[in-house]
Amino acid sequence: MSRIGNKIISVPSGVKVQIHDGSVDVQGPKGKLSIRLPQGISFEQKDSTLTAKRSTEEQRALHGLARALVANAVTGVTQGFKRELDIVGVGYRAEVKGKNVVLALGYSHPIEFPIPEGIQIAVEKQTHMTVSGADKNQVGQIAANLRALRPPDPYKQKGVRISGERLKKKAGKAGAKTTAA
Repeated sequence: MSRIGNKIISVPSGVKVQIHDGSVDVQGPKGKLSIRLPQGISFEQKDSTLTAKRSTEEQRALHGLARALVANAVTGVTQGFKRELDIVGVGYRAEVKGKNVVLALGYSHPIEFPIPEGIQIAVEKQTHMTVSGADKNQVGQIAANLRALRPPDPYKQKGVRISGERLKKKAGKAGAKTTAA
């Protein structure tokens, strides 16, 4: 029995949910999202609640997944999701220019990162970025792509990191022994 799949999704006022064959469309103040459902999973809407149903026991692995995807869509169109990134390093900085984020990350050239549709990137203090949007998956992927431009170095901890990320710092090279001959 799926514990997550059986949870009820409450739909707040101002959010419209349309259930189609094989997909669910969720529209709210922050945007519109469409979720494709796995085969054999359907949703029922009663008043302001949604319930996930599965047709056979073979779909039990996807039951909780489908419910979580639709619940994330409902949360995304009402509150939205955000990820914060910190840039650590001397001379490392970011700024938004039009539809691009321009990053100086210690390379010989600045990196221009295009901001996709449906995502907002705000830069505060040149070393702190906030990626926000309605789609949880897309927000997390864009944050991961920005981090991958210069992942934190294990020795000096310089690079782009997600705020609150715990890093393991490696010890530097031990003192070299000199032998007098």
